[in-house]
Amino acid sequence: MTILETERLTLRKMNDQDEDHLMMIFSDPIAMQYYKSTKTREEARKWINWNIKNYEIHHSGLWICELKGAGAFIGQCGIVPQIVDGQKEMEIGYLFVRDYWGQGYATEAASAVRDYGWNKLQLSRLISMINKYNTPSIKVAERIGMSLEKEKNIKDRPTLIYSIHL
Repeated sequence: MTILETERLTLRKMNDQDEDHLMMIFSDPIAMQYYKSTKTREEARKWINWNIKNYEIHHSGLWICELKGAGAFIGQCGIVPQIVDGQKEMEIGYLFVRDYWGQGYATEAASAVRDYGWNKLQLSRLISMINKYNTPSIKVAERIGMSLEKEKNIKDRPTLIYSIHL
C-alpha cells in the first residue's frame, strides 16, 4: 500500500515479502556500522512485525522506499516511536542500501516523511536519533530543517538528538 510519493520515490508499507530487501541493508556491515551489529533474517522478520504493529498503533512506521518506475528497493524511511528521557518521541528514521547513498534519496524521503508527520499525523515535533559519528545522517537531518538539541548515551552509543518543531 502506497503511503507517499516524491519526485523519484514511492514509499509503501512493509510486508512479509520484504525480508530479502531489508537484508540488503541489514547484512551489510558498512551500512550497519552505526548500529550495534548487522541483523539476521530472524531480526529482519521481527523488524517487519514491529513496523506492521506501528502502522496499526501509530499510523506510521518505517516504509519501504522504491524507485518510481523501476520499483527497485533502495531503503526505508518513516516515523517510529522512541523513548528519550522517559518521554515518547516520534522519530524520523532512514536507512538505505549503500549503492544508493549520496544521491539525495534519504533527504528526499525524510523531507516527505517530515511533511507527512505534520500534515497527516498532526505532530508538532519530530526527532532523529543519530550516532554522533554518522556524518551523512546528520547532514540529512540538517537538510530537512532539524537542529541539534542534545547529546545522550543511548544503548551504549553516543547519540545526537536532532529535532524540528512545526
